[in-house]
Amino acid sequence: MNKNIIAIQGAEGSNHHKVAQDFYGDDIQLKECMSFDILVDSLIDQSANIGIMALENTIAGSIIPNYALIDKNNLQIIGEEYLNIHHHLMALAGQEIDDIQEVWSHPMALLQCKEFFKKYPHIKMVEDVDTAEVAKRIAQKQLKGIAAIAPKIAAEIFGLAILEDDIQTIKDNATRFVIVQTDVPSIDENCNKASIKFQLNHKRGSLAAILNAMSDCKMNLTKIQSLPVIETPWKYSFFVDVTFEEYKEYQKAISLIAIMAENFKVLGVYKNGRHPSTLNPFQEKNESI
Repeated sequence: MNKNIIAIQGAEGSNHHKVAQDFYGDDIQLKECMSFDILVDSLIDQSANIGIMALENTIAGSIIPNYALIDKNNLQIIGEEYLNIHHHLMALAGQEIDDIQEVWSHPMALLQCKEFFKKYPHIKMVEDVDTAEVAKRIAQKQLKGIAAIAPKIAAEIFGLAILEDDIQTIKDNATRFVIVQTDVPSIDENCNKASIKFQLNHKRGSLAAILNAMSDCKMNLTKIQSLPVIETPWKYSFFVDVTFEEYKEYQKAISLIAIMAENFKVLGVYKNGRHPSTLNPFQEKNESI
């Protein structure tokens, strides 16, 4: 492939599309996937060579199935982006909110905007497959009386009018996205974050020993997520994110963990998406700017 084909979950105009633009610029070729399973399949069959996957949200928490998809398919995380999530109500131009009979969107978007629609009991909330895909459908079919909840980029792409900005109930809502591929990349000198996975036996203090090894090697633990091992009841895999200042310290840490743990795997070494001077990393990217 001469040009990156980027697989995103959802349609053009979605938050995944916004992240693709933030990471790679405007000159990109998208492959729209209506599920994360289809996204991963497109990487495996090489119809795309880059994938963007939401991994955790400040409201909904970790997207557990995506951890499993990355692990099972041996994907490599090569980067990350944090995006503040803003929900906007949009429809065909020339309409006002009193003209809207139904609003269509992804179930999570509807849930996160539920309080707003209590002021408009005449509007029926209808679950749909994707936020941006609904916006596209409204524009293509010229559907009057129907509104979408979607990112602002969708209104810009499909020529819809925004009836209300930021209708989400909780304003501080952010998502961490990871950029993945099938090939193991070379390590860049600017890489200062790693995602690893391992399993432990039921020996007392085994996890504490791993964490102590990380601390001794000057690793900063930023995330730990456990997933059950399906084939072995009551056994768990741990997915861990760490940041580091010196690559040699990271190498020392993983050499120790590989000895101490079972089924150790490096899921990716990449540049930390958090700005070092920002206390709240989820304010780093804001799609409404």
